[in-house]
Amino acid sequence: MYPSGIVLDKDGKPCRVCTAFKNWTKQEKKKQHDSSSIHTNSNNNKTNSTKTTEAVGSIISTNSSDSTLPPDCPPDVEQLGRSTWTFLHTMAAYYPEVPSYAQQRSMKTFLSTFSQFYPCDHCAEHLREEMKSKPPKVESRWALGKWLCEIHNIVNESLGKDIFDCSKIDERWKDGPKDGRCD
Repeated sequence: MYPSGIVLDKDGKPCRVCTAFKNWTKQEKKKQHDSSSIHTNSNNNKTNSTKTTEAVGSIISTNSSDSTLPPDCPPDVEQLGRSTWTFLHTMAAYYPEVPSYAQQRSMKTFLSTFSQFYPCDHCAEHLREEMKSKPPKVESRWALGKWLCEIHNIVNESLGKDIFDCSKIDERWKDGPKDGRCD
């Protein structure tokens, strides 16, 4: 029923925030193509159908010829994921070196709550599963950063992406490269 790459939410409907834009636009192209077929009248007037299809095709090729999400669209799974990882890693990089018991408890609560409300149900469920088998390490800034990096690498591996060297978390998320190009 849906093109490959479309992820369904728990209600069985296409989930925009769980689906990459390039796959979502395939869904939109299919909907537009199907609606252009409806415009063909009962005597199968090919001229009107062709014009409608050409117009829809022109709009599609103009607006979504590549898989880059336009800036005024809701985030797709890739944009949301990148932004989320950036936020989480940066938060871990600025977590206290020696957090108080209350700070540790708050971080555990945050991560637990975060995993309940993350917009992509599949992603949230995967995080909850990982947190059960590998509970968050919140006893120090380094422990949290390393734990988060390891969780991120589990996700990267499952997506066929490169694995990040967790010994470089400070360089990536706090201090910047040693060559000073970010200073």
